[in-house]
Amino acid sequence: MGYFDIEASLLLSGDQKNILLQKLANRINSESVFFVKSQKYRTQLANKKEVIEKMNDLIKRALERKKKRIATKVSKAAKEKRLEAKKKKGEIKGGRKRVDPGTLY
Repeated sequence: MGYFDIEASLLLSGDQKNILLQKLANRINSESVFFVKSQKYRTQLANKKEVIEKMNDLIKRALERKKKRIATKVSKAAKEKRLEAKKKKGEIKGGRKRVDPGTLY
């Protein structure tokens, strides 16, 4: 088991602490202590090493900034294709209407 007191850490800035408290909330107890546990290996030393790797990875991933999505425009060909499909579908549905006997001739 590994513990890391986020609030008492001198390695992290205030913003980083807030980010970690939000993103890792499910692994943090009421005293703002980050907790990770491992029982993967048979030896205590190997499990401690695994816990340190897990903690480092979780903290690193929590502090990474996500790339902002760049909005792209729909191409002209795609718009035309969509409109053609809509027209075709409309014609098919229009053919399902009842026909008045007086309008046949």
